[in-house]
Amino acid sequence: MSIELDFIKDMFDSIAPKYDFLNRFLSAGQDILWRKEMVSDSQIPNNSSVLDVACGTCDVSLEIKKQKGNTVKIFATDFSPNMLALGKDKIIKKRDGIMKKNETNISEKNMIDLVAGNALFLPFKDAFFDAVFIAFGIRNIMDKQGAIKSFYKVLKNGGTLAVLELTSPPEGLFRDIYLLYFKRLLPTIGTLFSKNSNAYHYLPNSVLNFPTPEKFATILLDSGFEMVNWKRMTLGIVTLFIAKKKPAL
Repeated sequence: MSIELDFIKDMFDSIAPKYDFLNRFLSAGQDILWRKEMVSDSQIPNNSSVLDVACGTCDVSLEIKKQKGNTVKIFATDFSPNMLALGKDKIIKKRDGIMKKNETNISEKNMIDLVAGNALFLPFKDAFFDAVFIAFGIRNIMDKQGAIKSFYKVLKNGGTLAVLELTSPPEGLFRDIYLLYFKRLLPTIGTLFSKNSNAYHYLPNSVLNFPTPEKFATILLDSGFEMVNWKRMTLGIVTLFIAKKKPAL
């Protein structure tokens, strides 16, 4: 594993206990709506197998479960042990809540399968998934094209890739105001609650260094995907990309 990946893993292990709280607080709850739109726009067919890469505490997986119920099989992977542990706790609480409400017996297997894994070397068979999701994770991978090719490899022909990522708003007054918050206020708040100064100074730098939507769409196309569409959300602070693996001839 590279030094870069060790740094990222250690960083997320460190901030895991406050990760969900800070996501909600720093985005004013918008992160919930972003994930909801990501899943709905992906139009996952029934009887699908889907993968949530860099799953963190499993918010995307749980949103898929909420929208699709038992009509899809969900796998989630991350290389941070602490994130996976918190994700497992959330899945169990969700399962127990459903059982209490419906008085039915639902096993963990009926929920989400958690697998420790690296986005560059996914531990799954080729052409296994109908859809692959990654939310707020691709910018943390230096070899973005390598990761995208890894996603392409595990997708079935005609499968869907959905990427949700923080981005810089277009030039203008809102961008100036946003960057002031993002570069000055956000690191202070993040450090106060997570006690990890490096993580919340890293965050704005990673976003500012992320390719423009046009350039990232080109990376997807160069990696073999087609029908690449993207849309800015919340005035451009987040962008959703949807792409398709070429169907078999």
